[in-house]
Amino acid sequence: MPATLTDDAMARRRAAVSRFVRDRYGPRGSLRLHRAALGWDLLRAPVNVMLSPVFLLTRLLSWLLSRLGARRAGAWLGARRVFLPSDMGRVIEADLIRLVGELDAQGIGPNAPPEAVRHQAATLAETRNAVSEITTSLIVLVGGWLLFDRATPGVISLAGPLAEIRAHATAVNDFLLGDTLGRAWYWAFPVELSPWTVILTGVALAVAGSLVTTFAGLIADPVQLWTGTHRRRIGRLLDRLDRAEPASGIEREHLLARAGDLSDAVLMLWRNLR
Repeated sequence: MPATLTDDAMARRRAAVSRFVRDRYGPRGSLRLHRAALGWDLLRAPVNVMLSPVFLLTRLLSWLLSRLGARRAGAWLGARRVFLPSDMGRVIEADLIRLVGELDAQGIGPNAPPEAVRHQAATLAETRNAVSEITTSLIVLVGGWLLFDRATPGVISLAGPLAEIRAHATAVNDFLLGDTLGRAWYWAFPVELSPWTVILTGVALAVAGSLVTTFAGLIADPVQLWTGTHRRRIGRLLDRLDRAEPASGIEREHLLARAGDLSDAVLMLWRNLR
């Protein structure tokens, strides 16, 4: 916190941040925000989901290099932008940059260099994307429990059951003696799934999941507003700008998002081994 920023100024800053998050991330604000995704973002979304593990790997290597003393190499790697720039991400970054500028104009901002503000805004936008991935994983998990009575933390573990349903329905419809006898036959002799059927189902689910992730903020944003998560996250951003600190380490949201993917793969492997 800057030495010249008084308690009254900090209270005004917190009030301005609260107004900002209510306007941007409430139900109406989130709906306005997601209008920016109705375009090329629908094509960028699957690519960015596939790049998520690459993003985590670069951040882990950046942290490791910094711990080993190669701070310049770690900082360079940590500054790399892995994801394809999205229209919605640009809107989020522009809103945050505008907020910092308005705080500076009122004398309650961090007065940080523009490049530092842009970097922090981009980092926060990436964190918000990770929260959208977590939201999608929760939706898939609940869907798996309701439809198949099993844990499906991701599209990998969901691909098998859906492929089975699709293959069974196709086989029953194509049975020469009719649907009724077809259901009886394939109850006694289950349909054998080819690996390609499961793989193609998984690919289709991954694409659909990426589109759900694009609009998952319609659920996640109001929840984070009501829990104060958005306000605290922007508060940490301003604190780092106050102290002229770069965004360091890996936000826990990215770790949680990738932990869901890892548990999904482990669960599928365990079921196949059984």
